[in-house]
Amino acid sequence: MMLFGKISQQLCGLKKLPWSCDSRYFWGWLNAVFNKVDHDRIRDVGPDRAASEWLLRCGAMVRYHGQERWQKDYNHLPTGPLHKYKIQAIDATESCIMSIGFDHMEGLQYVEKIRLCKCHYIEDGCLERLSQLENLRKSMLEMEIISCGNITDKGIIALHHFRNLKYLFLSDLPGVKEKEKIVQAFKTSLPSLELKLDLK
Repeated sequence: MMLFGKISQQLCGLKKLPWSCDSRYFWGWLNAVFNKVDHDRIRDVGPDRAASEWLLRCGAMVRYHGQERWQKDYNHLPTGPLHKYKIQAIDATESCIMSIGFDHMEGLQYVEKIRLCKCHYIEDGCLERLSQLENLRKSMLEMEIISCGNITDKGIIALHHFRNLKYLFLSDLPGVKEKEKIVQAFKTSLPSLELKLDLK
């Protein structure tokens, strides 16, 4: 009850702000709570289960190795042996994942595909963080980044570290300005990559 009282006081202290600003602050705060990394949870249930919980809590979907069905309901996450369910694909369309949650990805070894579409909190730092994860550098085969307004050339160039990447689709990214430079960078670093661009 004391915790609720403190939170309530913090939110009440914002009443001098316009309603839209107050609302934006609240949702930003709530999304940050959803993204908080619980290292004890990762240790207890393993990286794939903990990452699944994080992604579904934030509105994303996951697909496990050997399964066709996408998992999108947090309350229907599979039970049973924790080592059995390994994330193979992530669809983060319109989710609230943000940089502070990306440590959840560190132990994932089997992720082959990631789709980031209309992710308002995704920025260059998120892509740079992903590209630093050694397991993902090996496993990633496909990536799609669509309508993520905070992504710039800097974040896209960081993806060249995914040495086994076979397919990359980039669309509606107003922050990406130097299309030719990106094409050349990937031709040099990943010559077998199929790069599809739908950029202005």
